[in-house]
Amino acid sequence: MNINLTPMRRDDQLVLSKSGDTLTINGEDFDFSGIPDGATLPREAVTCDWLASDIERIGGVLHLTLILPHGEDAHQETLFPQPIAVTTDGQITVPVYETPAVKEMPA
Repeated sequence: MNINLTPMRRDDQLVLSKSGDTLTINGEDFDFSGIPDGATLPREAVTCDWLASDIERIGGVLHLTLILPHGEDAHQETLFPQPIAVTTDGQITVPVYETPAVKEMPA
């Protein structure tokens, strides 16, 4: 599964995992096993606010784009994310939501 990410300033966060052709987005399962090779499932056919593209299966691999939420102080890797090639089942690591605030030490 190849996942592209499109950053967007939002207050919610994204949690992903994969099991076969099922992508779990924030606890909701989306089963894409019915998409045959060379076919495209239109974005409008999937009720998912995180999906930002059609879903295609090319050479047996699913390709899609998801919205990547970020905070006000996001890392550069979050603002300009690299595609994620998911080859195993389990949790999918996404770029950090924002840079943690640094607490100043008392003088």
